[in-house]
Amino acid sequence: MNETVQLRDQVQTRTEAFLADRRTILSRISPDLAPFSDFSQTFLSGGKRFRATFALWGWRAVTEHSAPSRLHEERARAEIIGIGSAVEMFHAAALVHDDIIDNSDTRRGAPAIHRRFEALAAAGGWTGIHAEFGVGSAVLYGDMLLSWSDELMNDTIDSLDRRDWAAAVRAEYSMMRTEVTAGQYLDILEENAWQGYSDAELVERAHRILTYKSAKYSVEAPLALGSLGAGGTEEQVRALREYGLPVGVAFQLRDDVLGVFGDAQITGKPSGDDLREGKRTVLVALARAELAGRERAEFDRLVGDPTLSATQVSHLQEVMRRTGALDAVEALIADSVAAGKAALVGAPLGETSVRELLLLADKVSARDA
Repeated sequence: MNETVQLRDQVQTRTEAFLADRRTILSRISPDLAPFSDFSQTFLSGGKRFRATFALWGWRAVTEHSAPSRLHEERARAEIIGIGSAVEMFHAAALVHDDIIDNSDTRRGAPAIHRRFEALAAAGGWTGIHAEFGVGSAVLYGDMLLSWSDELMNDTIDSLDRRDWAAAVRAEYSMMRTEVTAGQYLDILEENAWQGYSDAELVERAHRILTYKSAKYSVEAPLALGSLGAGGTEEQVRALREYGLPVGVAFQLRDDVLGVFGDAQITGKPSGDDLREGKRTVLVALARAELAGRERAEFDRLVGDPTLSATQVSHLQEVMRRTGALDAVEALIADSVAAGKAALVGAPLGETSVRELLLLADKVSARDA
């Protein structure tokens, strides 16, 4: 079993143990809280766990180079498993809130959490508006996951060998939380306030959103958390950040492409969902910049229409191909991956870890889901 797969299994085991403990606490409060535990068992299982994977290789890149004897220490391994579990729990919370904001019906091919709570109310024949119950309950559920991610991270921080390492991890985790929330707000803002900006400004604003909403916390922050938890030097952490940010940008740009062109059977979300939600991505901004007159007006009218038909989605996809926007984003992805890989050349990091990070850069930027 390779190390990445082993980590995923260990993170899953750690998460399941944590959830089992929280199930006991919740059931003691009231049996009515069972959905919080039941939904968690399925929602937090499986997945690609890219964030935990990057945390692992950030930790290993430092440990392998500077303190190889710690690689197989049980306590040291527990530390990175704890960090990985915390960032995955945080990611799950972000997905719950994101689906509410975007009014998404599905996540990973299954009903979104707010739809699950809505269905619970409908099945019980409860009074009130079932959709409102679903949204309100999912907000609280997402908040609970955020609280649990803090518990997991704080337990891990308390176990670190040195207080300066602990302080660095805590500061990075706090910054990650702030940046993601800020990026999420900028995303909502852009969907409603994009008019009036020049084409160049729209591209720049879209890039800022993807950086703070996703790119940093998907790759850069997990790498930093892992490396700081291993006592990484300033040079080591800087090299990992310089790799992580452009690779994170490539990761999100690929996500934006999948949001328009992805196969619903693979992504678990309807094809063109980002277009129905009105996501003002780099892909959308680049396509719009090449349009004028009636064609631009039609593009603006269609993007953000929740009732878009399959035919209309196909039309917008063709516009993005014809204008060269899709090719331009693919070039940005390739350039970002190349920049990330270049940052690892000559860096004081473990050779095995560097090889794995080079492979991961390709994997996260060329995925189909």
